[in-house]
This record gives sequence, C-alpha cells and structure tokens, in this order.
Amino acid sequence: MTVRRIGIVSKPGRDDIPDLLRIVRDWCAARGIECVLDPSSAAYMGAPVAVNREDLPSGCDLLVVLGGDGTLLSAARAVGDRQTPLLAVNLGGLGFMMTTGPDELSAALDLVAKSAHQLDSRMVLEAHLERKGQPSERFFALNDVVVANGAVARLLHLEAFTNGEYICGYRSDGLILSTPTGSTAYSLSAGGPVMAPDVGAISITPICPHTLSNRSVVLPATATVEILVEGGEESSYLSVDGQVGRSLQAGDRIRAWRASHTIDIVHTTSMRFFTVLRNKMGWGDL
Repeated sequence: MTVRRIGIVSKPGRDDIPDLLRIVRDWCAARGIECVLDPSSAAYMGAPVAVNREDLPSGCDLLVVLGGDGTLLSAARAVGDRQTPLLAVNLGGLGFMMTTGPDELSAALDLVAKSAHQLDSRMVLEAHLERKGQPSERFFALNDVVVANGAVARLLHLEAFTNGEYICGYRSDGLILSTPTGSTAYSLSAGGPVMAPDVGAISITPICPHTLSNRSVVLPATATVEILVEGGEESSYLSVDGQVGRSLQAGDRIRAWRASHTIDIVHTTSMRFFTVLRNKMGWGDL
C-alpha cells in the first residue's frame, strides 16, 4: 500500500490525544508523507489549518482514527464510498471495532507502510427515506438503521417487508436493521443475533415488542428491506448509526439494502472476531 497522505480524525476532549498526534506527525515527517488534520485534531495541536471531516478522505491514502467506536462511525460516514482505509486506535471504553491500541500506533503505521496489514471490508447499508411517495433523503450505515419511538412508554405500529413480501406488523418501541458489524451494538442489546463480520446478512430486530412471537429475523444481504410507519401514539424518528437523526411521520417508508461500497478497516494483528468478543464483551464467561 503506497501512503503519500494521511488524514487524522480525533475525538475531542481527551488529554492523551496530543501525544498520539505528535507520533503520527513525526512518523509522517520522517518519511515525507503529508499529514492533514480534521478540526478536532488541529485544535489539539494549535494548527491554523484544518480540513472539514467530510472532505478529509479525499486524496488521503489512510485515515487514522483516534477515539472510540463513535469516532470511527463518524469517520466512516465521512469516507462514504471513497474506500479510504481506516486505522482505528482505541481510546474509548469498549471500542469493539477499534483494532489498535495507543501503544501499538507506531508499529501499526510501519506495517501499513510495508503493506504487511490486512483490510477488513465491512458491509454498509444504504437507506432511503420516502415521504408521500417521494424520495426524501439517502443515508449510509456501518452499524444500523433504527426506527424508534421518541416518547417513553408509547408503542409504534410498524410493518416490515422484504423484496416486496410482507413479513409482519410490529407493535413495539421500534425496529433495528443491522449489518453484521452492528450486530454487536444496539441490536445485541435488543436481543438480536451476533453475526460474524464477513457474513452477508441483514438482521431485523424489534425493540421491546408487545408480543411473545416477534423475534429477530436474519435476511440475506441481497434483500431489500422496507419499513412502513403506520403510526403510533407519539412521534417517531429515524436514527442512522446513532449519529444522524430525522423525525418521521405516519406513512413514511424506509427502504434499505446492501450498499455497493464497503468500509475498509486496517488490521495489523491476528486477533480474530471471537477472541475480541470474548475479551471485550465477556462472551462465554461462566
């Protein structure tokens, strides 16, 4: 992998990030590699020039992400379909998707420069919001697309379809459409299945359904899923990766399917998925 330009995305408000930024900056300077900063990173360094996070991936061969899973999701949203690889340095708590520890940063950069790394290509959902029969907005999600209630103790009436076939109606607090990556996030908390990252699938998981028969459904990645907001006693909203939100109305439709692009995450260790699941989430502990 040829690296000529590296972009850095940082979580704000952390005392340990300036030292890591200097490591990346010095590493780049020693090799004649251009280093560009998002506004959070520039603020740490007192740099006068920054690139908006949405524009940062353009022209970059690698993005270094300093933070937790939320920072990685933000960076992935900025990357979109540009396929810029992400080297994720975990400074958060769980950091399930973060592949590198802060003490491994220099070694990880060396491995990337020597192409001695692996790229883990993660499935992305493309979702369209339709209102009054017309397309309204388009979104991309690395983790999940969620239709949920905006009020406490009020049920939504949602109907789900796959490839035009009616699945069922839901009286619940909402529905989660999850990628395999997102299966260990909100979907897992709602009782959804754990899916290995390389599985081609979309899961539909109801949030607190008002029936014993509503359970998660796993569909092939070739499926198109549609959620119809029939109504509810209070307002509802659409959430994409927990970072982008839109208010919904009765009659709105959300259509989602596998996007044509992936998000590529750099791996520089041989740690496998279930090892991470055991170490970070206590999977299988007795």
